[in-house]
Amino acid sequence: MSEPRIRLIAPSGYPHDRAAMTRGVERLREAGCVVDALDVLDRSEQRYAGSDAQRAADINALATLDALPDIALAIRGGYGATRLLADLHYDALRERLSGGDTLLVGYSDFTALQLALHAKSGLCTFSGPMLGADFGAEALSDFTWQHFWQTARSPATQVAWRTTAATEAEVEGPLWGGNLAVLCSLIGTPYFPAIEGGILFVEDVGEPPFRIERLLYQLHLSGVLGRQRALLLGDFSQCRGSAYDNGYGLQHSFEQIRAACGIPVIDGLPTGHEPDKFTLPFSAPARLRVGGGEASLGFSDYPHLPSL
Repeated sequence: MSEPRIRLIAPSGYPHDRAAMTRGVERLREAGCVVDALDVLDRSEQRYAGSDAQRAADINALATLDALPDIALAIRGGYGATRLLADLHYDALRERLSGGDTLLVGYSDFTALQLALHAKSGLCTFSGPMLGADFGAEALSDFTWQHFWQTARSPATQVAWRTTAATEAEVEGPLWGGNLAVLCSLIGTPYFPAIEGGILFVEDVGEPPFRIERLLYQLHLSGVLGRQRALLLGDFSQCRGSAYDNGYGLQHSFEQIRAACGIPVIDGLPTGHEPDKFTLPFSAPARLRVGGGEASLGFSDYPHLPSL
């Protein structure tokens, strides 16, 4: 098998934890990867990894490079990807990347790019680990590492997890989603994909439970949830309430949306800002099965590394 070529991209925040970035690069190299575009690790402008033009160029370069990388890997999230959406070369990116095997990988703020690239270019990207927080973590998650390479190297993947959802379901549809706040911020814009009959997954970090409920209601009241076949709840990290909540918490917000939306709502999906996460292809055909406290998800027909 040839050495995977990884090109770093920095569409959002600057690499404030340089030690983590260095560990991530070293681990990938130790695994036999060639890591390019290290210059993005030296960029910083206010809270961003360079100017808007520089960060948009990271993405647009994928349409013009002489040789495409196997993986375009976001270094971190934060904020800043939304500022780039009007400056991306969607037609050129579609022409170069559609039907190919380059994996674009990230999560959190990267969700904005995933939404836009699917809405405007029809591309399949990946919600998965990033350079600093995941590959560069002080303690690397074997779960995340193994699942990333399993998905990256396979044309089809099956995952399973425990859930507290007291329901049985079997549905099929395109798998899509990401950070809840970023998803909701693009509703009503040209960069929000019109996905019908999908399996939508969401996660978030640092939002109090009432804000999580409000964001879920935005998906519901805008009609997005009503057009899906299931909602998967990922990790909601550091989403703590206050004394004023008077006992109200995340589970209450989830139960409220479960009662309101009329589709299966399944919790426990490992995705988001916790060490253990699946790598999930955005827009790939998927089948979800739920029953007896277990959920399984199979997906296929997504870009993957060629076997040589």
